[in-house]
Amino acid sequence: MTFIDMKIIPPILKALGDENYTAPTPIQEQAIPPILAGKDLLGCAQTGTGKTAAFAVPILQLLIEGKSAGSAPRRIRSLILTPTRELALQIHENIESYARYTDIRCSAIYGGVSQKTQERALNQGVDILVATPGRLIDLMNQKCVDLKYIEIFVLDEADRMLDMGFIHDVKKITAKIPAKKQTLLFSATMPPEISKMVKSILVDPVKVEITPVSSTASQIEQFVYFVDKGNKQQLLAHLLEDKSITSALVFTRTKHGANRVVRELTKANIQTQAIHGDKSQAARQLALSNFKSGVTRVLVATDIAARGIDIDELSHVINFNLPNISETYVHRIGRTGRAGMSGIAISFCEIEEMPFFKDIEKLIGKSIPEVKGHPYPMLITTEPIKPEGSKNQQSSKAGPTKPKQKASNDQKPNSGTNKYRGKSPNKSGMKESRVYKG
Repeated sequence: MTFIDMKIIPPILKALGDENYTAPTPIQEQAIPPILAGKDLLGCAQTGTGKTAAFAVPILQLLIEGKSAGSAPRRIRSLILTPTRELALQIHENIESYARYTDIRCSAIYGGVSQKTQERALNQGVDILVATPGRLIDLMNQKCVDLKYIEIFVLDEADRMLDMGFIHDVKKITAKIPAKKQTLLFSATMPPEISKMVKSILVDPVKVEITPVSSTASQIEQFVYFVDKGNKQQLLAHLLEDKSITSALVFTRTKHGANRVVRELTKANIQTQAIHGDKSQAARQLALSNFKSGVTRVLVATDIAARGIDIDELSHVINFNLPNISETYVHRIGRTGRAGMSGIAISFCEIEEMPFFKDIEKLIGKSIPEVKGHPYPMLITTEPIKPEGSKNQQSSKAGPTKPKQKASNDQKPNSGTNKYRGKSPNKSGMKESRVYKG
């Protein structure tokens, strides 16, 4: 099937051609026809599947074909609700590209910046509004946004809305939208809370499920390095000596951790910037722009800030810290291997993160290969606990030592012979002793 077969109108077809969209992706092929038919839709698809065009293209066509398209005063007829600033900007940018040969106006509102420019755009008239929940509620309370003319409502990344605590805000917003409307809900995972929401806001929806829930794209190669917490920074710098890693998105658990990684990599003369909630919107957009253009080789991000990052040729994703929510791993590594391209996802796992790692493997339904032979292995041995005061009792305070010999820069991911011996540190009558070998 082609976009022409779907009866997409010429102005949008021309714009899609400009974007080199030659054929619809599976989610576009399955979602566009029912949306054009006016059906509610539940889309279960992981990131990087072409989801934005799957709802943006038919929305544009429906609004253009509607009687009030382009009329004055221009009213908000479609609302797209999304959890993060970056994702709002990405969706807005895509819609503007698809709508370049039409008279449809799209605007994005989000926090972290002055609302004056956003107010001005709203006053000039908007057909499609892309918004984050917090800023939208602020502007609704100030009577700057009127949602009573909404015809098509999109709730994007619903599972992330749940993770970020936006569900109550979503309910406040949906209460202000007309009961009679077309609703499209997209979520990469389907936890029970989202299933309840589906029943409450969708009417006889068409369900589109492209891949098994929480599966990882087949074109992404995944590897894990077992490494002590104190050696993660050295291991990261070592890996980045490999010039074949042309671009790397590094995930940390905290904002402070992201800043620390940037500081250390900068000392190693590796062009690095961070993107997280403490950064101003201008700083975040600059960091993202530098990363996309290749000025910055490494972008360090927290999960909330990275949700909307969409880079066509991202070679590597590196989990400096493993997420404690398994589904987040799928979202993270989905930043690479997009649009059918290949990608590599590398995870660092310390002993305290072993439960997270096991949960991730269980979720994705396969084992992640271990990389052996790197300079910073974590070797776990156990020995019986001696009674206190025993003459033979030994302390295990030995810390990490610098490896005697560093691996070569062209080391293959599966080379080497060092082995990780995963023993549980909490077994009764045993204690943990970490041994580091060069």
